[in-house]
Amino acid sequence: MSDMDLNADLGESFGRWVLGDDERLVEHITSANVACGFHAGDYAVMEKTVALCRDAGVAVGAQPGYPDLAGFGRRAMQLAPDEVESMVRYQIGALEAFCRANGVEMQHVKPHGALYNSAAADPALAAAIARATAKFSTDLLLFGLASSVPMAEAAADAGLRFVPEAFADRRYLGDGSLQQRSVPGSVISDPAQAAAQARSIAVDGGVDADDGTRVAISAESICCHGDTPGAVEIASAVRRSLEDAGMTVAAPERP
Repeated sequence: MSDMDLNADLGESFGRWVLGDDERLVEHITSANVACGFHAGDYAVMEKTVALCRDAGVAVGAQPGYPDLAGFGRRAMQLAPDEVESMVRYQIGALEAFCRANGVEMQHVKPHGALYNSAAADPALAAAIARATAKFSTDLLLFGLASSVPMAEAAADAGLRFVPEAFADRRYLGDGSLQQRSVPGSVISDPAQAAAQARSIAVDGGVDADDGTRVAISAESICCHGDTPGAVEIASAVRRSLEDAGMTVAAPERP
């Protein structure tokens, strides 16, 4: 069987407000998407999170989001592509400072929340994110929704390796997109269910959508959200499920 990456969003605390159990979660994942201070995180949290990943041997990536701390970056914003490109570049650069200080080489970029979902369907937005990443370094991987043609094409046009991503803890629609969080049941918090979905994606190449249809998904990385209730238990169950299926759980290779 081929390798599969297991990633999670880390560094989403802010000041005295703590979100997630990064110290335990990092034990189960192979890649971390670190918040860069716009949708979550701050300079102290970024420093701590990069060092935590370094010590755990977990690959570090930047997770740029909309400037929306109050909404956790999950509210869409109407920004021009050029502004999005600068916004993403700013956040990549901020995380790079902490990576250099801690002797860590940044591996990837994965947009967050509303930026991620909007770019999955918007070629102009996807291209802006890819340009910001590629102008920083074409050695960086670009993570995006596995079903997103705009993200895959934008990465290719920018000379980046695209890493198609799937989700263990989110329900899917019949077109391969994610069901909106506002819909009851869209977040999977049961570790056994999340593990079963991850295994179905990784081994069988598909997932059962909300309407009962079977959606084909070809993924190289599976995400467990750090703010999902029971995130540590979910990540642990997902990793066990993948390894029990004979897969090697490891970060994706850079170009």
